[in-house]
Parts: sequence; C-alpha cells; structure tokens
Amino acid sequence: MPEGDTVWNTARVLERALAGARLTGSDFRVPQLATTDLAGWAVRESASRGKHLLLRLGDPAGEDWTLHSHLRMDGAWRAYAPGERWTARPAHLIRVVLRSPGAVAVGYHLHEVALVRTAEEASLVGHLGPDLLGPDWDPDQAVRRLAAHPEQSIGEALLDQRNLAGVGNLYKCEVLFLRGVSPWTPVRAVPDLAGTVTLAQRLLAANRGRWTQSTTGVLRRGGTSYVYGRRAQPCRRCGTAIRKEELGERVTYWCPACQPERG
Repeated sequence: MPEGDTVWNTARVLERALAGARLTGSDFRVPQLATTDLAGWAVRESASRGKHLLLRLGDPAGEDWTLHSHLRMDGAWRAYAPGERWTARPAHLIRVVLRSPGAVAVGYHLHEVALVRTAEEASLVGHLGPDLLGPDWDPDQAVRRLAAHPEQSIGEALLDQRNLAGVGNLYKCEVLFLRGVSPWTPVRAVPDLAGTVTLAQRLLAANRGRWTQSTTGVLRRGGTSYVYGRRAQPCRRCGTAIRKEELGERVTYWCPACQPERG
C-alpha cells in the first residue's frame, strides 16, 4: 500500500509536469467520467491529502474543480514527454490520460476517480485525520483521535486514516518497532501516543522527496528497514528472528523480543 510520502511525491510529479499548463486533451477510461473532456482547462495545483491525490483545475468559465484519485495498493501516475512511449504499466491498466503542450500524465490502475467542485473536496477527504505531511498536521488532534478508540490495537489504529492520514503498513511496522510497542497493544496501553505520532511524522517527512523509503538512514538495498520485509531475518537490535503475520491485505512485521505485548 502506498504510504503518504509516496503519494506526496506523486503529487509533486504531477505538479512539475502540468501545473500552470492548459490541457489540450483528456481521456478517462472509467465509466463515470467516460464522456468528460478537459481540453482547455487550466491546471492550477497538484496536492496530496494523506493517500489521496487532488489535481486542482480551472474550467474555461473560471470555475474551480478538483480531479481526485486514490492509489490504494497498485495505482500510479507517470509523466511523459509528448511522443514518448508509455512504458510504466500495460495499456489495459490506464484509467486517465491528461495531455498538455509539454507533458502527458498517465494514471494507471487508479481508484475512486472523481471530478468535483473544489469547494466540495471535503466530501471526499473531509473524514481524514490530520495529514502527516500537510500544513494541517496537528499531533495533538492525532493523539485525541487515537485515544478515542482505547480498545483498538495500535497497529490497526495507525492505519485508520480517520485518525491520522498517511501511515501505511511500512511505517506502521517501523514506528512500532522503534517505539518498542507490539502492534497488538491496545491504544490505551501505549505508553506515549504523542511520541508515537511524532515519530511517524518525522519518518515520513525524512523520506519526502525521494522514492527510496528508509527508516534506518541507510539507502542501500536490504538496509532500509528494521523489521518491514525482513521475515525470519535477525533483529538489528537483539538478533531475534523477525516475525510476519498476514490478515487479508494487512501485513505486520515485528520483533517479539523488542516489542513485548502489553494489555
């Protein structure tokens, strides 16, 4: 699942490719927007909100609109020069194509694609908690939202975008390892919720602007994480074998010695 920093980076890709341009054409390969034509629309801004992408546009009449998309597990946007071959994914996965004089933005396997008035963005993202990489980041509010569900496991609570927006499985696992907290610890038993959310924000911010995500400070392959993706490998702290558990689409990695369960 893409993390908040990946979505932030993707928003910057679209910003560099399209912001300030006037679209020369569009192709929506989703039923709800199949007949929509954005030719002549101005691209004003590309932004992210947690894991949601918001491309803000102006129509020829001067009205403000937002093209919303969600990457979920497998979505991606890529920018190409006009005439360049689109090589990122198979063509049947393309959902949106936006053309401008200087670039072509192609959205692959996008989810929740919608075009709404910018004033109505809250209908799509208003339920989200404070964005770890946004100007509205508020650690106190994040703590209050987490604490409102005291019996929920901290692993589940960190992934709930209504509490704080941007944490996925990677950062969930890494933050809890660094805090020495079992993913199954109830929220009420987590010793320092403020420290937990502050660390999450710091890790995402440290990886903003690059595609290689590292929580260890190491960028070389095999050295970027403490527990995530390291099942059966020795813990970097104590040498205990890292464990992994899958539940549907959720994956948890942890060190049973460094992260004792608390009830």
